[in-house]
Amino acid sequence: MAASHPTIPIHADKPGHSAFEFLSTRKDELVGWARKFSLFPYPFVTACCAMEFMAVSSTPYDTDRFGAALPRFSPRQSDLLMVVGTVTHKQAPILLKVYEQMCEPKWVMAFGACATSGGFYQNYAALPGIDRIIPVDIYVPGCPPRPETVIDAIMKLQERIANDHHPILTKDF
Repeated sequence: MAASHPTIPIHADKPGHSAFEFLSTRKDELVGWARKFSLFPYPFVTACCAMEFMAVSSTPYDTDRFGAALPRFSPRQSDLLMVVGTVTHKQAPILLKVYEQMCEPKWVMAFGACATSGGFYQNYAALPGIDRIIPVDIYVPGCPPRPETVIDAIMKLQERIANDHHPILTKDF
């Protein structure tokens, strides 16, 4: 008894419809779509916002569904630097070194009021915002920010990544 296998017709059954379908897009749209759903965060956690950062990765909020999976433990394996909490002047060179170790393309998220503006630690030791050391792509307001706010920021960053220009060759490579 011979098994019958369905055949795929080369010619369409109906005139005007091809048997094979084609997908066409621009390179920037394809690369942007792939990059926006494959964020690899590296948390630079220094203060109390860490509790909210852990909540963002928990089951009710689940950043995996946005392509921002579990945090990486090396800046060389990540493309999203999440600066969570207060950064002091003494920590600033370390933060810059971590940023410089990340490969291109890379993005930075200032997580909470302290990373954004120094927060309520307006003294000689606290850095008044991490954007004085490294470029920041997205700011997350709040002290501490709610997990919904962080997810909203991730979605806005994804939108920005999807609409960016993605050169294959850059001036450095």
